[in-house]
Amino acid sequence: MSLPGPIDPPARLLMGPGPITAHPRVLQAMSAQLVGQYDPFMTGAMGEVQDLYRGVFATANTHTLLVDSTARGAIEAALVSLLEPGDRVLVPVMGRFGHLLVEIAERCGAEVHTVDAPWGEVVPLEAIAAAMERARPKVLAMVHGDTSTTMRQPFDGLRELCDRYDCLLYADVTATLGGNPFPTDAWGVDAATAGLQKCLGGPSGSAPATFSPRAVEVIEARRSIEAGIREPGDPTVAHPIRSNYLDLAMIFDYWSPRRLNHHTEATTMLYGARECARIILEEGLDAYQARHDLHGRAMLAGVEGLGLAVYGDRAHRMANIVAVEIPDGVDGEAVRGSLLRDFGIEIGTSFGPLAGRVWRIGTMGWNARTDAVLATLAALEAVLRRQGVPVPPGGGVDAAYDVYGAAA
Repeated sequence: MSLPGPIDPPARLLMGPGPITAHPRVLQAMSAQLVGQYDPFMTGAMGEVQDLYRGVFATANTHTLLVDSTARGAIEAALVSLLEPGDRVLVPVMGRFGHLLVEIAERCGAEVHTVDAPWGEVVPLEAIAAAMERARPKVLAMVHGDTSTTMRQPFDGLRELCDRYDCLLYADVTATLGGNPFPTDAWGVDAATAGLQKCLGGPSGSAPATFSPRAVEVIEARRSIEAGIREPGDPTVAHPIRSNYLDLAMIFDYWSPRRLNHHTEATTMLYGARECARIILEEGLDAYQARHDLHGRAMLAGVEGLGLAVYGDRAHRMANIVAVEIPDGVDGEAVRGSLLRDFGIEIGTSFGPLAGRVWRIGTMGWNARTDAVLATLAALEAVLRRQGVPVPPGGGVDAAYDVYGAAA
């Protein structure tokens, strides 16, 4: 057979909803040599990762760690470990990823209740409160920022609701952590899971997660050590967590001082996740979020400067991504193809009712910077002109410059 050559991806500027261009320091960290999973260097690095992500999540939770999977695997780990068959869960749905939480919870055997908002809006607190009164759930499972619509769900008042109904609060912060405020402890969030490939500035494949003492108590009550590593006195239960790989009780043991074997830690991904968090905390969490806000506002102004309409409720837009309505008569996929082919820039489309209706343009992680924003706007203007769209000459770049000038 003819062997393929060495991997040599083309130069790309990933300005879509994720994955994004990984920070060069993260890629450099991921080129470091492997060590054994119980090597003192490795266990020390695991401890450093836990400390670093406590800073990123703004939490004191002991059980802050990585789930070796993409962000979706961490969502599933949280839900399958918190929910037993027959448990009630309430999921506010405002886009594709609310529907994902519903599906995962149903596969856990939970009794799932929903409260919906039209795509492009968020679910009002009053609607959530009414649904909580009806459902009396064990878990309120929320998407903080849904990239399918670019909306960010407010968390104000959710802890008080959960306290009223003795309910756990879970948040999917895949799209928002790092680039948008998410003070885990101040908001009273019991479980939160993320991924590296958006605001954290790394590749997909490792999922930071944190769990409050309330959540840990529920998970530990289902702890059941598998036979091959069980020692005298280790617990077994008749109805354990319905996944072995995603069993958080066993993953907690693996990350604890006991280091009870569960799987082989994804060493290279841990190196990358560690560097993602180091970069954020070195810049300062507040400053990192402010940078995302600035470049997100510049991109928003830029697309409007081109005469394009922004989709959704602007008051609840995520800082790190904007949805742009595709003008009538414009082939959205042709525009995306030209941007990629001619300029090496990738932007996204969306799903479901928004497929073919919007472009999604991200400014996150390493790409939340001036040159990436200006290059994307200039390229988009050029491609739209080729499509016959009468955009104002320089309108996007000039509007973005105005934002930067006002912030200087």
